[in-house]
Parts: sequence; structure tokens; C-alpha cells
Amino acid sequence: MTVENGSTQPQRPRIQLGPGRPAFTARTRLAIMLVLGAALAVAVVAGVVLASSTRHATPHAVTIPVADRSASPALIRAAEAVGFHPNSVAGAGAVEGQPLQTPIPHAARGLLPVGSVAPPFTLRTPVGRQVSLASLRGKAVLLEFFATWCPHCAAEAPHVKAMFDRLPHDQFAFLAVNGDSEDAASVLAFHIWFGLPFPALLDPGTDPGTFHTPGAPGPVSSAYKLNVFPTFYVIDPHGRIAWSAVGEQPDALLLHQLRHAALSG
Repeated sequence: MTVENGSTQPQRPRIQLGPGRPAFTARTRLAIMLVLGAALAVAVVAGVVLASSTRHATPHAVTIPVADRSASPALIRAAEAVGFHPNSVAGAGAVEGQPLQTPIPHAARGLLPVGSVAPPFTLRTPVGRQVSLASLRGKAVLLEFFATWCPHCAAEAPHVKAMFDRLPHDQFAFLAVNGDSEDAASVLAFHIWFGLPFPALLDPGTDPGTFHTPGAPGPVSSAYKLNVFPTFYVIDPHGRIAWSAVGEQPDALLLHQLRHAALSG
């Protein structure tokens, strides 16, 4: 082909830059954007749910404690529906293995004074069995106030269980009182998860809680001046306060205080 300067060059084929079909209207483009946005949101939510399900899908094999085997099928289903799993925070479980300190730590301030009579109580387990503090007279008692959602209580649970297993049960007794007015299903789920061989007791108050929703201390927890989870008391065989502490404690310290209290009997 001849161009104006007289030279002959091959002409490149033209490429049509305009649309080959009618363009979408503004309303149509908006609808497409909304549909794509909704699809993306659904995909993100599904991914989060799948990740969460995968994270908690690993089965936790437990042997139901003997005391919990009388639970009704309805209560067992309710405990399963709680979806209990131990909560954790940085530092939880760090002190239990520490050696016994010298000098021995004093009892906690702000709790019932050492030497005072431990307030009597009779409470029920999640399956309805009554347990009274008076029934343990003659034994040194480790009394723990806990909440199922408390990461420090969860960190303590296997240590307290191991401690109970190694002590003679004719001289020592353990009680765990739920200090958050939680329902039977939440406390049962906690008790079964850790396979605790000693009673966990309900202390219902006016502001009930669950594993998912904190409540407030019940009347027994209030009588023991509960303000921190966990709170420990050691009660001597005569029913008097021998020692107390707040927060996680070294196993060696709890064992020392229990054995010291037992000697007073």
C-alpha cells in the first residue's frame, strides 16, 4: 500500500477497541458487584467457621468420673452442648512446678483469718448429690473456688487431680466449689473434661453464669470472701482455716500446707 511519503509498508491489521456488544448498564454493573461482594463475604465466613471447627475438632477422650455417671441423659446432652474447652492465657500453668519457697508464704490477706472457723455449707454436685463440709471433719481439706471459664483454674485442674491421687483419702479431702453461680451443665462439662475424682459443687447465686457468660459469686463463695479465681483454703481436721491463697499455686506449697494442717488433727 502506498502512503503519502511515497514509501511502501505493510499495514498492520486494525484492532477494534470499542465493545463488540452493548455495554452493561450502570444498574447491571451495580448488581454484579453486589453479588460478587456477597459471594466473597460468604466465602470468608465459611473459611472462618471451617478453621474454627477444625481447631476444636480433635476429640478429647475422657473417662467419666464415677460420681458423674448417674447424670441424666438430658444433663449429659446439655454438658456436651456447652462445648467446653480449657481457656488459656500467657503465663497460666507456669508456677505449679516450682519448688517450695523459703520462707513459706503466709496466708493471703483479705480472706478469712487463719484460726477462724470455716463457714459450714452443704451444696450439691451437678448430678444432685449433697456434700457438706461437716462430713469431712477429721480430715485436712483443700477447698478450691473456681470458674469453668478461668484459664488459671484450668491450668490448676490436672495438678490438683494428681495431688489428690497421691494423698491418702482417709486423711485428706478435696472440694471444688464453683464460685460463679454457673449452671450444672457447665460445671459437669468441666468436671468430666478433667476427670476430677473429687466433688465439684454448685453455689447458685442471684446472677447465674455459664462457661460462656460470667456470673457472680453465690452465698458460700461470698462467705469465703471470694474475689479472685482460683482461691484456695486449707481447712484443718477441726474445721478451722489453716491457710489460704489466691491465684495459681505451686504443687509443693499446697502439699506442704495440707500435710501441716493434717498434723494438727
